[in-house]
Amino acid sequence: MTWMPALTAYLLTVLVLVYASFALPRMLPGDAFIAMYGGGHVAVEAQDEEALRASERYNAASETFPQYLGRLARLDWGVSTAYETPVFSLIMDALPWTLLLMGTAQLLSMTLGFILGVEAAWRHDGVLDRLLTSLMTFLEGIPELSSGVLLLLVFALWLGWFPAAGGETVYSGLPLWERILDILHHLCLPLATLVLAYLPGSALLSRAAMLMTLRQPFMLTATAKGLPPWRRRYAHAARCALLPVVTRLGLRLAGMLTGVLVVESIHSYPGLGTLLFQAVSMRDLPLISGITLFSSLGILTVALALEKAYPCLDPRLRQQGAVSRGR
Repeated sequence: MTWMPALTAYLLTVLVLVYASFALPRMLPGDAFIAMYGGGHVAVEAQDEEALRASERYNAASETFPQYLGRLARLDWGVSTAYETPVFSLIMDALPWTLLLMGTAQLLSMTLGFILGVEAAWRHDGVLDRLLTSLMTFLEGIPELSSGVLLLLVFALWLGWFPAAGGETVYSGLPLWERILDILHHLCLPLATLVLAYLPGSALLSRAAMLMTLRQPFMLTATAKGLPPWRRRYAHAARCALLPVVTRLGLRLAGMLTGVLVVESIHSYPGLGTLLFQAVSMRDLPLISGITLFSSLGILTVALALEKAYPCLDPRLRQQGAVSRGR
């Protein structure tokens, strides 16, 4: 059956991800006890240290891979060493914040970048094309760390237009709609940081894909039919140029955790990136493994969904699939 190779590859990939989530965090130097008490002002007696190290809370590093697999098979993600809370609960608490930030940033940057790239390619070598290309190339060279710190300094600390940290005003007790506005107010700076990071790549890639599409014979046919420019631009050319942009979206999702880790840490945004940063700082092995595995499985699922969505975006792929099935 045609789905058997894909299923086998998926299962093997999941097994590799499970092992990586187990092995890589245990390569970190130090342990949870030193991370939590090593730099503190509380002196721990030798007998207390020995008892704490022997306890299950600080003994996660002694877990073997078969034990780890058995725990996951029971849908047990473990208990956080630092927070003494189930890992899955911590992930579920932080996940909506990251999805809100990443989803909005990806949607805005992809939509705006695609439109800018299409319009620039349609006016190839014109003033708008040169201006947009120069601006996007300049923005592409600015790292997220620099733009995030700059936005924080200007709009939060100097002008005071936006909050400097957090996802919402704590203990505010605001009504629903006011709370939504408060969350969006806190979202602005980290969102702007990610949009500035993702927009140039989407725009430049859309422009390049659009230029290649405009040279295809079917565009000459569309022109010969007398179709209006807007229809030739978006219904014919832009639709075929959308495939590389969607592919880039999948690659961006693959780097989701590393991207939001920097941005969320700068703005103290309560998402998975901040949670992972705190887990690494405290050598919280169950939490590090849980976040890594959860994010990896999510990325793999999104990649499979994008692969199934490609034929809907490009009719040529549907034709190739029909030919291969006919053989």
